[in-house]
Amino acid sequence: MKLSEFKFDLPSSQIALYPTENRDESRLMVVHRDTGEIEHKVFKDIVGFFDEGDVMILNNTKVFPARLYGNKEKTGAKIEVFLLRELNREMHLWDVLVDPARKIRVGNKLYFGDGELVAEVIDNTTSRGRTIRFLFDGDQTDFYSMIDRLGETPLPKEIKRNAEPEDRDRFQTIYAEHVGAVAAPTAGLHFTKQVMKRLEIVGVDIEPITLHVGLGTFRPVDVEDLTKHKMDSENYFVNEKTADRVNLSLDSKKKVCAIGTTAMRTLESSVSAGGRLKANSGWTDKFIFPPYDFKICSALVTNFHLPESTLLMMASAFGGFELIKEAYQLAIKEKYRFFSYGDAMLII
Repeated sequence: MKLSEFKFDLPSSQIALYPTENRDESRLMVVHRDTGEIEHKVFKDIVGFFDEGDVMILNNTKVFPARLYGNKEKTGAKIEVFLLRELNREMHLWDVLVDPARKIRVGNKLYFGDGELVAEVIDNTTSRGRTIRFLFDGDQTDFYSMIDRLGETPLPKEIKRNAEPEDRDRFQTIYAEHVGAVAAPTAGLHFTKQVMKRLEIVGVDIEPITLHVGLGTFRPVDVEDLTKHKMDSENYFVNEKTADRVNLSLDSKKKVCAIGTTAMRTLESSVSAGGRLKANSGWTDKFIFPPYDFKICSALVTNFHLPESTLLMMASAFGGFELIKEAYQLAIKEKYRFFSYGDAMLII
C-alpha cells in the first residue's frame, strides 16, 4: 500500500489536549470485523465484549520524564535535550535528540537545573541526534531521582501545550512498572482499577508484556512505498507465564486482545514456527501495515491515530483498510477525540 492512502483531513480541534476527567469514561468505538457493524460506547462498557477464558495483554512499560531543559556552557543558550535510549548504564551514556541542533556540537558541556547535572556531547548521530555522557558520581538510584526531578513529562509535540504537574500521573497507565518508555502506550490510559476488577470477575485474564516505547512510534513515514519504511527498534520482553496463558486461550478458541499497538507489535514479534506465542526478549523493528496475517490476536484496543501514522496502518491491517477508513470518517463526524489523550477503539 501507499502512504497517501492513509491521508485524511483531521480538524486540529479533535486532537485531545487533555484526557477525560475519569480514565474509563472516554468514548469507545466498537468495530466488528465480521459484520462491519460500528457501535458507540463508553470505555468502561468494554467488559461486556469479553468472556471467561479470554485474555488481555497489557504493556507495563513506564514513562520517565525524558524531556530536559538546560543551558549550554559559556553562552548560556537555552537548550532542550530529549532522552531516547540509555546506551551504557555505568558510564551514563545516552542517545538523545537536541534542539536547537545547530548550536550543540561535540565537546560542548550542557548544564541542567542549577548546574547540579552536567552532560558532555561526545558524538553526532543524526541531524538532531547526539550521544551524551552525564558527568554524575552517584549510583543509579540517585541518577534516576535527579532525572525524575529535573525532567518534564514527554508529551508529544502534537499536543500543543506545555506539560503540567497532572501529566505525571495521566500520561502513565495505572499498571506501569518497568521504566524505559519515552511515550505512553496510550490504549492503556483508559484502564482503571474498577474496569480491571470487573474483567477479573468475568473471568478475563490480564497478562503483561513489556515494550519500551520510543519516539520512533511517532516518527513520520516519509516514503510513498511503505515497504521502504524502516521502524526504529524498541526493546521488548515476553515472559513464560504470559506466553503460556496466551497459548491456552488460542488452544481453547478464546479471544486474545492486545491493549495497544505496542502490545500487538510485541506479540507479533514473538511468534513460534507453530503459530504460538513464545517467551522472548530483544529488539523489534517490525512494521505492520495492510495486508498482514496476524498470528495471535483476535481483538485490539487502540486510540484514534493521526493521518499517515504507522499506528493507523497497524489498526487498518487488523480491522481491514476499508472498514477502518469508514470508522475514522465516522469518528470525525461524531467528534471523537484523537491521539494520545483521546478516545479508544475496540476492533473485535
